[in-house]
Amino acid sequence: MDSYEGTATLEWWANRSTCLSRLRVRVVVRAAGDNWTCEATLEPPLTVEDRESFDFLMQLDPHFTLRFDDASALLVNVVEAGDEERLSLTAAEADNAEPAGTRHVPHQ
Repeated sequence: MDSYEGTATLEWWANRSTCLSRLRVRVVVRAAGDNWTCEATLEPPLTVEDRESFDFLMQLDPHFTLRFDDASALLVNVVEAGDEERLSLTAAEADNAEPAGTRHVPHQ
């Protein structure tokens, strides 16, 4: 089993040029074969105002771009896991995301 622990950024893109939210997270990724799991913790914890914005975006669409510090990125589905600072991330499938041309991982 391979694993990675480090920091990354969750980004919520309205379109290819407009990022509405960037949140720093500490991630723990574990991979076994083709399967992987990822837990993330918001760092620092969100303020009340930031929490409201995050909750609003989650209601609109729980798909975020997970950008690692090496600039690699992938589209993930975000689910709150337990307390408000812990998140569970899974790979977002194209069929579950917005229609083509609306919300994609932006060019790097």
